[in-house]
Amino acid sequence: MTYKQISVGVGIPMIVVGALMAFIWAPTNTEFLETIEFVGGLIGILGVIFFVAGLLYSKEPILS
Repeated sequence: MTYKQISVGVGIPMIVVGALMAFIWAPTNTEFLETIEFVGGLIGILGVIFFVAGLLYSKEPILS
């Protein structure tokens, strides 16, 4: 069972916001270009981690 609220509610919006920051907002600001790209990339990477964590989450413990 996947926990879709984590994947859809947190992971995907973070990926979108990170991509928008890194690819659209950063080139328009020449003073803080590297900082905005770094923060946007970091938000995107954290979004991917939350997305994968939501896919792998199960409400019942898996006993092997």
